[in-house]
Amino acid sequence: MAEVDFSIGHKSYTLACQEGEERLLKRAAALLDAEAQAILEQAGRMPEPRLLLLAGLMLADRTAALEDRAASAERELARLKTNPQRVEVPVVPESLVEGMAELAARAEALAQKAEDQLAG
Repeated sequence: MAEVDFSIGHKSYTLACQEGEERLLKRAAALLDAEAQAILEQAGRMPEPRLLLLAGLMLADRTAALEDRAASAERELARLKTNPQRVEVPVVPESLVEGMAELAARAEALAQKAEDQLAG
């Protein structure tokens, strides 16, 4: 069994975990520590149980908000899958494409003529 050292707020901890779960534990501890540090910056030093409780509640609140957003996105995705919006791509008529190509050729010819006159 692996052991991971970390600190939350103003206290250090060592916790055992399954082999391979060290990175997950460190990540979770870092999230909890970030909340604890924010609380300590605002409120100053406080008892460890209260700090852990407040930091845990802050993370739970953030998690609940993320779960709400995920559920909303899932509902929107399900709605789009069951009722996809029709997207029409405009098609440029061939006659317009030919006309624009002719105009481009004329513009190039005029530009070349103007360059020749300026150079000559």
